Amino acid sequence: MTEEKQAVDVEEFLQQMPMGALNERMGIQLQEVFPDRIVATMPVKGNTQPYGLLHGGASVVLAETLGSIGSALHAHSLGKVSVGIDINATHHRAARSGLVTGIATPLNLGRSMASFEVVITDDRGKRLCTSRITCALVDAEKIGG
Repeated sequence: MTEEKQAVDVEEFLQQMPMGALNERMGIQLQEVFPDRIVATMPVKGNTQPYGLLHGGASVVLAETLGSIGSALHAHSLGKVSVGIDINATHHRAARSGLVTGIATPLNLGRSMASFEVVITDDRGKRLCTSRITCALVDAEKIGG
């Protein structure tokens, strides 16, 4: 028998773990939170570089947000907290308008580390960016939390 993953209520999650000023400024909206799938959207407008294209750094902010949420959920289940230690991104194509959607799925959920792949797509479902984020899972006392 397979264990079905339960969704986390987005509103309840945001009350316990607010998105923060940067995510709000960038217009990132959390859509789904499951232990094995986190989804959010972000507008291209307001997050562009001088040529009018979605800024690569904006994609990385979206990816880090989603991977960090997934890692935090996993860390919490172990009585730990997660801290980012590595992120990378490959930008495959550009977006000039609309919303982009990021979907994070776990690559590895261990006792001391969690890694997520984040795929960012445009309104047509075309892949814009692939990112990988790794977080260390540590005891809260070690970081003063």
